[in-house]
Amino acid sequence: MSKITSFCGLLLLAFPAFGPAQEAAPAALPRTASPDGAVAYFLAPANGATVTSPVTIRFGLRGMGVAPAGVMTANTGHHHLLIDVTELPPDNLPIPNDTTHKHFGAGQTETELALEPGKHTLQLVLGDAAHIPHQPPVRSEKITITVIAK
Repeated sequence: MSKITSFCGLLLLAFPAFGPAQEAAPAALPRTASPDGAVAYFLAPANGATVTSPVTIRFGLRGMGVAPAGVMTANTGHHHLLIDVTELPPDNLPIPNDTTHKHFGAGQTETELALEPGKHTLQLVLGDAAHIPHQPPVRSEKITITVIAK
């Protein structure tokens, strides 16, 4: 009997698919189309700017319109601001809502942001009615700013 148990244990090591169920990856959600040439960008601050906190950040968008989250109108979306994010969130899932991924679901195109002194990166990602990036994604270039003490 112990030989059978040992053999079964070896099979589980060799073929993990027969072992405990693996956690499934989240299912991809439908994506909203974006028109060719649509681009998000920063009106302010400029890349490389030295600023004091709070920082006024103004969002730009070309080739699409701004609409609040939940509004399903073609060629529209709302801004998400990524702060000091090293890896973009998945394009097929809603953009997280946390301290490094700020949602502007009311259709805002400007914000004031309190940042600690030092270098920071900022990037805009346009989300659809459900906070999912468009297909293809509408993103700004990542910019770097330096915050100095007043």
